[in-house]
Amino acid sequence: MDTRPLTVAWCSYFPVEWLPDAPEVIRRLPRRHPASWLQAGVEEFKQRENLKLHVIELRKGLREDVTFDSGRVTFHCLKVPGGLRAPTLFWLDTFLIRRRLQQVRPDAIHAWGSEKGAALVASRLPYPYLVSLQGLMQYFSELLDLKTYERAAAWFERVSLRRARVASGESTFVVNWLRQHYPHLEVHHVEHTPTWTFYGVKREPETRPIQFLFIGSIGYRKGTDLLLLALDRLRKELDFRLTLIGFSADAEFLGRLKSQTSSELWERVNLLRTAPTSQVLEHMGRATMVLFPTRADTGPVAVKEAVIAGVPVIGSAMGGIPDYVAPGKNGLIFPPGDLEGFTDAIRQACAHPLFSRGQVDPAALADVRERLSPRRMADGFLQIYQRLAKRPEARAS
Repeated sequence: MDTRPLTVAWCSYFPVEWLPDAPEVIRRLPRRHPASWLQAGVEEFKQRENLKLHVIELRKGLREDVTFDSGRVTFHCLKVPGGLRAPTLFWLDTFLIRRRLQQVRPDAIHAWGSEKGAALVASRLPYPYLVSLQGLMQYFSELLDLKTYERAAAWFERVSLRRARVASGESTFVVNWLRQHYPHLEVHHVEHTPTWTFYGVKREPETRPIQFLFIGSIGYRKGTDLLLLALDRLRKELDFRLTLIGFSADAEFLGRLKSQTSSELWERVNLLRTAPTSQVLEHMGRATMVLFPTRADTGPVAVKEAVIAGVPVIGSAMGGIPDYVAPGKNGLIFPPGDLEGFTDAIRQACAHPLFSRGQVDPAALADVRERLSPRRMADGFLQIYQRLAKRPEARAS
């Protein structure tokens, strides 16, 4: 029997700068989206026997490669010059990652997403691999007018999925879409879950005034215009405050919205360009409800974090949101892009006996917490790794 640890390499995106035990040179890097599902996976796999996880991350701004351990996980931060990754069709990534993996010698690779070339790189390497869709750019291109890089990302995704053999989706919608458009794929449904910290949010919802919360990139795709237009309509009916936590914000987009909405609305808006997890948890604790009118999504992590924390969610029926929001139990859903429907859903939620108090049905909360457990995510991916590597089960410690 082969007793060597099952060795798996993740590539090529991980928010290493958020790790509290990372070297100082890593923690000083510019902070990007915290990708809590990736952090949740790492924390869970630290507890698994007979599994060795290597995380490969390419970053500009480094003077030299940095390798460090966090528990049982090894992080490889490889320096890369800016502006050369996508223009080389990620052949630069391929060269750097291949060279490092020759040292790691993984049994399998987990390519997280196609937007930054991970799936394309994995298709060029001599290792069995899994592609996990974090977005679905081809589908988004049917709904939105994509920017130049996003159109390129849709092309990368199309090529990558044609080459792949095994893939996973984080919602019923994604799994069904993949099976319909790529029938050759072996598709698994594994949810990308937030960290355990969201299970421990101390809920003390404030309701006078009502505290609305939105977390996500601020722009047309996430429906920020619908959010502000709907609340502008309701400003005379409801006493509320809105907190926007946006990891990226389009200044021109916000400028147009300010010209279309009243100054009274903006007096009630608190815009945070970024926020550490501790601050996000504080806002989750105080929020009456989360508003999420996205136009294009797969399984938005902000919605998952909210339903796990026990915050009512008013969200569009897009991607995986209907998987996580049970109407009348832990929130309400409405047709994507429907301003009238969204406005009415907010009005209904503010009159709901539970949601108006920032509460949800306890049975719905227990159900969604079980389905979105980090342990369940890790178990699902571990089974795929074992199949790819043709290895026996790596037990949880």
